[in-house]
Amino acid sequence: MELVGEVVLTLVACFAVAGLALAFVRGWEHSPPVTGGAGGAVLVFLGYGGWELLRPARPGRRGRLAGVAAATFAVAALLIAYVASCTCP
Repeated sequence: MELVGEVVLTLVACFAVAGLALAFVRGWEHSPPVTGGAGGAVLVFLGYGGWELLRPARPGRRGRLAGVAAATFAVAALLIAYVASCTCP
């Protein structure tokens, strides 16, 4: 069962990275400014999520955008760490 989970996780990670790379290349061929702007917006959103995760806690409820950004950053960081450690075919 552990082997099946490892294979599924490897396939998901490799296909996600390949899909993002393909989307970037296709977008760059169609409209470089829009692709650069969208990529920059994604990086800003991930940066905000990382900042929300690492800053000192303050009293009060965290907003929905902050929670989504933090969760997205955590998933992206785990995916990048996993892809960096595996050998995608």
